[in-house]
Order: sequence, then structure tokens, then C-alpha cells
Amino acid sequence: MRGNSHVRFLREWALAACLPNQSVRRSYQSGEESLDVLKNISLKIYSGELVAIIGASGWGKSTLMNILGYLDQATSGTYYIAGQNVVDLNNDDLAILRREYFGFIFQRYHLLPHLSAAHNVEIPAIYAGSPKNERKKRAVTLLTRLGLGERINYRPNQLYQLSGGQQQRVSIARALMNGGQIILADEPTGALDSHSSVEVMNILKQLQQKGHTVIVVTHNPEVANQADRTIEIKDGEIISDSGYQPTQELKKAPEPSSPSVEQASCQQWVGRLHEALLMAWRAMLSNKMRTALTMLGIIIGIASVVSILVVGDAAQQKVLANIRAIGTNTISIYPGRDYGDDDPSNRQALIYEDIAALQAQSYISAISPIISGNIRLRSGNIDVASTILGVGGQYFKAYGIKIQNGERILERQVRDQSQVVVIDKNTQRRLFPRTKDVIGKEILVGNIPMTVVGIAKEKQSMYGNNNALRIWIPYSTMTNLFTGRSYFDAITVRIKEGYNNNEAEQQLIRLLTLRHGKKDIYTFNVNTVLKTAEKTTRTMQLFLSLVAAISLVVGGIGVMNIMLVSVTERTREIGIRMAVGARSSDVLQQFLIEAVLVCLVGGTIGILLSFCIGFAVEFFLPTWSLTFSSIALFIAFFCSTMIGIVFGYLPARHASRLNPIDALAPE
Repeated sequence: MRGNSHVRFLREWALAACLPNQSVRRSYQSGEESLDVLKNISLKIYSGELVAIIGASGWGKSTLMNILGYLDQATSGTYYIAGQNVVDLNNDDLAILRREYFGFIFQRYHLLPHLSAAHNVEIPAIYAGSPKNERKKRAVTLLTRLGLGERINYRPNQLYQLSGGQQQRVSIARALMNGGQIILADEPTGALDSHSSVEVMNILKQLQQKGHTVIVVTHNPEVANQADRTIEIKDGEIISDSGYQPTQELKKAPEPSSPSVEQASCQQWVGRLHEALLMAWRAMLSNKMRTALTMLGIIIGIASVVSILVVGDAAQQKVLANIRAIGTNTISIYPGRDYGDDDPSNRQALIYEDIAALQAQSYISAISPIISGNIRLRSGNIDVASTILGVGGQYFKAYGIKIQNGERILERQVRDQSQVVVIDKNTQRRLFPRTKDVIGKEILVGNIPMTVVGIAKEKQSMYGNNNALRIWIPYSTMTNLFTGRSYFDAITVRIKEGYNNNEAEQQLIRLLTLRHGKKDIYTFNVNTVLKTAEKTTRTMQLFLSLVAAISLVVGGIGVMNIMLVSVTERTREIGIRMAVGARSSDVLQQFLIEAVLVCLVGGTIGILLSFCIGFAVEFFLPTWSLTFSSIALFIAFFCSTMIGIVFGYLPARHASRLNPIDALAPE
């Protein structure tokens, strides 16, 4: 029953104002036996009556009240309102009826302790989708009318702030929030002193005089005597019904304060979501320790994921930077079939004529032969060992080595076999510890004097900082003055941008194999090493991320467990919400939002923790550059949300499936 037809039915019921209840039986299973609590109950209650249902404890009066208010269902029998059997209504329709036309007053008040008096009163209107300003105004009006104008913002759990009588008044105001054509009061004076009991009964009689139907369940004869009609129950059966007047004039019940039309508008949905977020936030704050423990696993998991992504990316960039330090787009050619080839004929494979053949290739931007060795260097009384490299004029371009001072080795110096040398910063510091400008200075390379023409800028090798001493001289000078040989130790080429390094490498191998008549060379492609390193570091980062993800799953399981405990602890709260009109979907949404909110707050704290970890890493490893990308932050929030939804759904579903009367049972 939906839309306008549902509204018409409720309006008709409000005017017809009778609650027929025919031959209702309620039994409970006790082991293999069935225990009847209500036996063939048949009665009619008219609009505007003040009815007292009396009987000793355990005789079925509260059960009857719960069936009247749709908190419980009869085992058999029919329950009609305005000619409509409520058995035909689904759970959502019953929740709407409870919310719009019934008001419950309980013996133990059943107020939510973490909410103020006004917020407690507003709850039925929240589930009805009433605008915020309207329900706040009505809640204040009701509380003021009941003498609680100065206690609007007080909470029930605050010591000495709301007495028992005042809490019962808050409960009455909540019952009237959405109109409350029928007030169901279960032992409303049972927990009150005599003065407060008189006040509560006076309020109920005033409501009856204004057209409300008031049904009071009590075992107190003094309370029952104030009713117009008394129904006595014994052992589940009605034994007397005094004051029953079937011919009395029907009274028109007051219209509800808010319409019962269920509008699926976007504005109403957003409003409900906003209120659900506020209620979830208040619930979290009401039990800070439990919330903190729930968040702990999420905080650790999110901090781990973000830190691994960020630190792992920084480590990857560091490794790749070290590899690029030996030159990108460069291919080194070595003599021999492969590493470790000691065949003398192959060791002399790279010759001068190969340089001219390689220079003619269109895909090569720079080329240089290399002849290497070790030698002693001297300047004044300083004598050190160094690595010496005989290179061509394009060597520094091929390797991307920059000259800090002076100039690099030039092609004319190679042709002229000039006695010039380029040294690195380590060599400068060792040979000229007190001299800043060493360009033009002479050093002894072996026993040959050579003029320093340039200082190479420091460059990291792929293995980290290099503290060795290195110098470079023209390869022609190296051959003429030191080695006297006509072959090279290696040839390094730099491939032009836009060319495929792997294809260029294969062309180089084919060219030299054809020239030599056999394959007597092998190559080292820096880009291949770079890609391999990228793949390796990416795999390691993925592995570590999976490990961190496991901690997230563990945190999610912790959220689910604690939320399940929370549902158990808050069973009475769930019952209260259902009694005032919350549908199963409202309860599901409430607990699901709480789980998501806990995970999102935990995720935010986890991200902040990862920032602290990042700062610590940068402090102890200043050469590392950490970047917190938007992708990493998005992944963190996405993971938090999904964990809240996935692991919060089971507790939320469990809460939404609770029976209102079973949920209200624990006191």
C-alpha cells in the first residue's frame, strides 16, 4: 500500500477511529511446547478513549499493547483498522503507521542517552523526513508545553539533569512529535514517585481531552481508576471490560503534524542522509574508546598502504636514477662472445675501422671508443692511484657527463694526440687540496706530464656514490704513450631520441657481425637494465602493497567484530528507533553509515600518520624525494569506504533484521 492510497487509508482510519482486534492469539515456543500468552482476545477501542489494560505481571497485557502498536505480531487472528487487515501491510508500511499515528511511552523511558531532550523528541520526525527547522521548532514547542523549556539541551545520561518524571515527559513529547493519534503507555508511572505519577497521568488525561486515544497498560489500580474504560486480563484472557460503550459518539483525532506521504525526492534523501551522518557521529562520540579501538586497525592499514606507495615510489625513483646515472639511451659494445670470453682473438675484435662504420649509422647521435687502465698520478709531493680512460671527443656526450670547469676533450686533440687530461672532482680534491682553479695546471700521468683542460661534474654511478679517482685523455694519446695497441676495450654509442633501443642494439650486432665475419662482440643496453629495474621495483612495491592490504582486511574484520558487538550493546536503541518509526532500511543505513564514517575518519588519521612517516624518512634519508600523489590519497579513501561498506554490511543487516519487541526486551 503506497502513495496516495496509503494516505487515504490512514486518513480514513483517523476518522473512523476504531481498532478492531478479533480472536487474537499469541503464543511462544518453549522447547517442544507452545506457551499461549494471549488467548482469543476480541475487543474494540474507540477514538478518544482513555483505556487502562490491567493485570498482574506475566498475564499478557504488555503483549497485547505491543500487538496493538505493531511492535509484535499475533500468532493467529485478525487485526483491523478502518476495515483494513494489518496483516496485508509489509514491514515498511507498519513502520510508517508506528511513526505517523502511534506514540509509545515506556516504563523505562527508552530515551537515547547520548542525545539531548530535543534530539530525542525529534527522532520520529527525522524518520518522517520533516524539514530540520520545522521539527526543531515543534520539539521545542512540545517540551515547553510539558514544562521542560529550560531542559531542552539536557541529556538523560547527565547526572542530576533530568529526573525520572522529566524523562517521562520527554518520552511523551516524542510520542506526540508526529501527531500521536494513539498513545500507548506501558507502565508510564511504574518508575516514578507519587508526585511525578500524578503529573504524568494528568498529561495523559489532557491528551485524551484533545482527541487522542490513550491506552495505558498498568498493574496499579489507582492509575486504572482514572481511565474511562478498564480492561482486565488474566492468564491471557479478557475477564472484564468495564466502561465499554459501543454506541458512543466517535471523536475526531487530531491530524498528524507531518504528512505521511513517502516522497522519494532527492532533497528528502539528502536530508535523511545528513541526519544519519549526524546520528552516526553522535553515536561515535558517545563511546570514544570503542570508536578508537575500531579505528585502530584501519589507521594502521591505511598508513601502511599510503606509506608503502609513497616510500616505494621514492625508492623506485632512487634506483632508476642510479641506473640512469651511467647514461640513458646508451649501448656499450664489448669484445668477445659474452661475459667471461677469454679467447685472445675475440679480445681484439673492436678496431679503429669499426668506429667509422658505426658513425655512418643514422640512429647514432654520439660514439666513442674506450681504452681503460690503471695508473699513478702525481702533483707536487702527492702521489695517488687512478683509473685512466682513453676516449674520443664524443665520450662525454654519449654518457651525459657535464663539464663543471674548463672544456671536454675535443676531436682535434684526439687527432693531434694532445697531452691533455680531464679529471673528476675526487682527483681535484686529492691532487689540488688547496687550489680552486686547476685549469691549465700540469700533473704527471705515469711519468708523462699532461695539462688539465677540464673538471668533470660529479655524477652518481648506478651503484651509488663513486669515490674512485678517474681521469680521461684522448684515446690516441693513450694508444701512443701507454698501451701501444690498435684495438679498444669497448665502444659506447648513444642512440638518437625516438629510435627503439632494442632494434638499434640488434642492428649494431648485425653490422659488426657482418664486418668481422663472425659474432665476436656482445652488448650492454642501459635501457634494458632500466626496464628490468622498473619491473622489479614495481613487483616489489605491489608485493608490499598486498602485505599492507592484508592489514587493511584485518582492520576491516576488526570493524565488523566491534560493530557486531556494538549492535548487541545497542539492541535497545535499535528497538527504540523502530518503535518510533524507523524502517529496516533506516536502521541498515544508520549502522552502515557509522561503519563507513569510522573507516573514513580512521583513514584520514592513517593518511596523517603516513605524512609523519614520510617526514621521518626524508629526515633520515635526505636524498630521497617523497611525493604524496592524489592517486595514493584517493586509493586510501576508496579503501576506507569499501572496508566500511563491505565489513559494516553484515552488522548493519543484523541490526535491521531485529524484531522491535525483541530489541526492546533487554532492560
